[in-house]
Amino acid sequence: MDFTLNAEQQALQDTVRRFAQSELPEVAKTIEKEDQAPSSAIMKRFTELGLLGINIDSRYGGGGMSHFDAVLALEEVAKISIGVAFPIFEACFGPTLAIAHFAPEAMKQKILPQVCAGELIVAVSMSEPQAGSALTDLTTKAVERDGKLVLNGQKRWCSGAGHADAYVVYCKLSDAPGSKGIGAVLVEKGMPGFSFGTPEQHMGFRGVASADMFFDEVEVPLENVIVPAGEFKKLMEAFDLERCGNTTMSLAVAQSAFDYVFNYVQERQQFGKPLVDFQAVQIQIAEMKMKLDATRLLLYRAVINAETGLPSVADSSIAKCYANEITREVTGKAMQLMGGYGYSTSFPLEQKMRDAWGWGIAGGAIDIQKTNITAALVGRRFDQRS
Repeated sequence: MDFTLNAEQQALQDTVRRFAQSELPEVAKTIEKEDQAPSSAIMKRFTELGLLGINIDSRYGGGGMSHFDAVLALEEVAKISIGVAFPIFEACFGPTLAIAHFAPEAMKQKILPQVCAGELIVAVSMSEPQAGSALTDLTTKAVERDGKLVLNGQKRWCSGAGHADAYVVYCKLSDAPGSKGIGAVLVEKGMPGFSFGTPEQHMGFRGVASADMFFDEVEVPLENVIVPAGEFKKLMEAFDLERCGNTTMSLAVAQSAFDYVFNYVQERQQFGKPLVDFQAVQIQIAEMKMKLDATRLLLYRAVINAETGLPSVADSSIAKCYANEITREVTGKAMQLMGGYGYSTSFPLEQKMRDAWGWGIAGGAIDIQKTNITAALVGRRFDQRS
């Protein structure tokens, strides 16, 4: 088992790092200030560098590379800002992969090349006002009528809502109970009856749009069915890969916070010597480094074990859960080491701390991941309603 990047992987990482560090810091500041998604100019640069759909098959315009390669690239951009990295996250780990793995061939040929070319952004729409962690309680429903599906319902906490061009919408496609009745359809922005609520204002995640979504007699072509009723398991298998993207974003926030504070404690002096010369600071630095390395290894295990498909629920949940917890801890420790400077908006730590907390909520809360892990260990799902 070799833990060293090969020459191609190292070259990819170095290239994306140079691009991110030279071209994206000012872009990230604008996104944070204006709470707007990356501009078309930035999307064009992503496309030129092949960052959108790195792990999508080349016959659909993707890079034809591995999930691991996508992780390497995403982390380098997300170290600058999760807001600027979000389109890469969506194209490599988000709902695009559900389409790539499970959608009919005609939909793959229509949607995936546009995603890889930066011409189409796809978001996932899962949660509802009364169905978050209890996702199988969703009530949004599509009924076949006159050769089309007619969709009605409401969605909440959709990252990209209002900004994305198309949405992978989890919904009831039959009257079968629980997960047996759930499938997914592709709903395109602008379809009659499809509207958005007031944009959310979050603690962090600036540049990542979010809003309620309303479906009022929305007519969806039958060919827009991604997976039919009864294949909810497939959707969640694709979502296991999204958890790896979430892990990468968490890791990037924590790693960039660590990198910043590591330089700071070597330059900042108190009592006549650098902060790093104090044993208490040394211990904090060592603890952060150990947890970052452990997170990276858990993430790499999940994506490498999924080279021929999708990661296991156990691997992805362990990686996500651990990353979500340590990014909160690392950004908190980093802020404390910087004192008042860490708490100031003139320095990046306060933003990183705000962004860190979001990842443990998005994509399945931390405690839900822990129940997933135990369920995988015992080989059965737990009935939370009993």
